[in-house]
Amino acid sequence: MFEIISENFYKNIKEIINESRKHVVTYVNKTMLFTYWNIGKKIVEEQGGKSKSKYGDKLISELSKQMTFDFGKGFDERNLRKIRQFYLMYPIWDSVRPELSWTHYRTLIRIEEKHIREFYMEEAIKGNWSVRQLERQIATCAYSRVIANHCKLQKIDDVDEVTAAINYEPNMIIKDPYMLEFLGLDNKAKYLEKELEEALINHLEKFILELGRGFCFVARQKRLTFDNSHYFIDLVFYNSILKCYVVIDLKTDKLSHEALGQIDLYRNYYDQEVKTSEDGPTIGLLLVTGQDSFIAKYSSVYKDQNIFVSKYMTCMPTEEELKKVVEEERKIIEDYKISIK
Repeated sequence: MFEIISENFYKNIKEIINESRKHVVTYVNKTMLFTYWNIGKKIVEEQGGKSKSKYGDKLISELSKQMTFDFGKGFDERNLRKIRQFYLMYPIWDSVRPELSWTHYRTLIRIEEKHIREFYMEEAIKGNWSVRQLERQIATCAYSRVIANHCKLQKIDDVDEVTAAINYEPNMIIKDPYMLEFLGLDNKAKYLEKELEEALINHLEKFILELGRGFCFVARQKRLTFDNSHYFIDLVFYNSILKCYVVIDLKTDKLSHEALGQIDLYRNYYDQEVKTSEDGPTIGLLLVTGQDSFIAKYSSVYKDQNIFVSKYMTCMPTEEELKKVVEEERKIIEDYKISIK
């Protein structure tokens, strides 16, 4: 600490700033919940009331298109159905507790029985549960255990560093994809990736498009959501020669089973949810970089389809080409970091 600044004085300054940031996050969260509750109310009313609210998929579909056009991401059909369900589960605004986030409520509205849902809501507030902890308690039937044993729920002690950060640090909360979308912020790599990864992805995208082998850009940082967990595919292309999607994930670590499992998750998702009957099998490309090694793994070379493999080898960039572009960009970034020290 600088000599003219006392430790206690600066501690007070930090507390003021941190407390103010928490107030901002609380205000944004409450506003977000109130907005979604009102949107859900309007949807239910437009569909003819609660008794008919389960119908009206066409309304949801058209509304999603218009809202996405006007407001960007965050209003796809799935989320609008969650918003409608949120209102149906909490038809009185005063029953909504702003201490919990929208992601908490997306978990809670999966519970049909009102008294059980309220139990988990109250316990989540009292215990300051993260979404992960809430899901764990629901999955292990905490309500049934408490009722059967006539006991209180034990305090959760195994809070990891990530969970603690999400609970208490506003700068972590504000990175939540739902909150980013609600605020109209750009939910791209600059919010969610490290500096080096961002630079590599930028360069890789340009390189593949300039390769001129049938690649058409589709998306970057494509978000997939499964049970309130978010995954981001670094780059998605469509290859007009192979007639298939190409999903690319880049890691700045060495090869791991987790990374391989993740790229296969992305590939399987596109195969099952996105590609049509006219499209070929999705290609998953995992680029793993480290200080000592570079590994390129094509996770979906269908060896029993010789024609496809032949086209694949002709159209896809070689390992040497990928290695060169990644290592060139790494050197540029590392030289820059040294220059500014």
